[in-house]
Amino acid sequence: MQQVNVFDIGALLVLGVLGGTLAAFAGLPMPYMLGSLTFSAAYTMVQTHRDHIVKFPRNLRFFFIATIGTMIGARFTPDLLGLFPQYWPSFLALIPFVLAAYGFGYIVLRRVGGYDRPTATYASLPGGLIEAITLGEREGADVRVLTVQHFARIIVVVVAVPMLFLLVGGETVGSAAGQTMADGKAGWIDLFVIAILAPLGLVLGRRLHLPAGQLMGPLVLCGLAHVTGVLTLHSPFWLLPLAQLVVGAGLGAQFAGASAKLLIKAFTLGVVNVSGILAIGAFAAFALRGAVPGGFEPLFISFAPGGMTEMALIALSLEASPVIVTAHHLFRILLALVIVGWVGKRQRSRHPVE
Repeated sequence: MQQVNVFDIGALLVLGVLGGTLAAFAGLPMPYMLGSLTFSAAYTMVQTHRDHIVKFPRNLRFFFIATIGTMIGARFTPDLLGLFPQYWPSFLALIPFVLAAYGFGYIVLRRVGGYDRPTATYASLPGGLIEAITLGEREGADVRVLTVQHFARIIVVVVAVPMLFLLVGGETVGSAAGQTMADGKAGWIDLFVIAILAPLGLVLGRRLHLPAGQLMGPLVLCGLAHVTGVLTLHSPFWLLPLAQLVVGAGLGAQFAGASAKLLIKAFTLGVVNVSGILAIGAFAAFALRGAVPGGFEPLFISFAPGGMTEMALIALSLEASPVIVTAHHLFRILLALVIVGWVGKRQRSRHPVE
């Protein structure tokens, strides 16, 4: 069982509130999660230098991820079912996109970063953080490098995409634009239902072995309940920022034991890797802009490799469907896992000793 320190948990949450509030006042993208993550990561690394390893309850973080999944699922309506067949070109295009993104990332991490073959193979996967770490550990990859490199990918994406929209289009998007899953109709019954659906969906995601199951399980469960008319769920305005604060604090604690040298290297490679992948995604979105509804912007965020929650919020800013965007990300993760399984099998046959 994971041993946690009550003082550490309190410190991480307080720093998360402080960091999220300051980031929101500064108008930064995804302020509550990234502000919380930044402050809690700084605390975690300071404690590491003092030979104290900070730990955060994983189940608490997963519960709030599940809460976010439930709120996204509540956006699912029967009208959306008719939209999915119109997006087959973009779903199909994800296959060459994932192959190109994976190949580019592998070259960056293997040739530029100098990682060993197993570590580069699973650290360059454009999706499926937990799955990549689990598979990589089994194949002898460096788990600490895998964890930090994937966090770097996700953080760079969720910072870069809103910044690109701000710099290129002059518009603030995502949670920094005040986007929320709330509609002003939430009551105590809605909170009770969310408190029930979130852990149920979390168990569902684990049992079905869904990619990002802690998010996708509740999303699927709540989405099915909505589309079938079993319930109509409303989310309070304060719940999403709270969930992002807790998730950010939990992610910040993952930097325990990471050295400054490792972080600098991981984020430098992450910037190079993400820049190339976003360029590939932009090319795909531009090529498909007339083939599917919505045009370039929703397609671009559908191809961005990370941050399903923030990408869903950006979709709301652009008056696009967060469910459609999330579906693209789910398919991307599934493709990435299939491809890395095939690559790993070939590597084991060609390099049995390494």
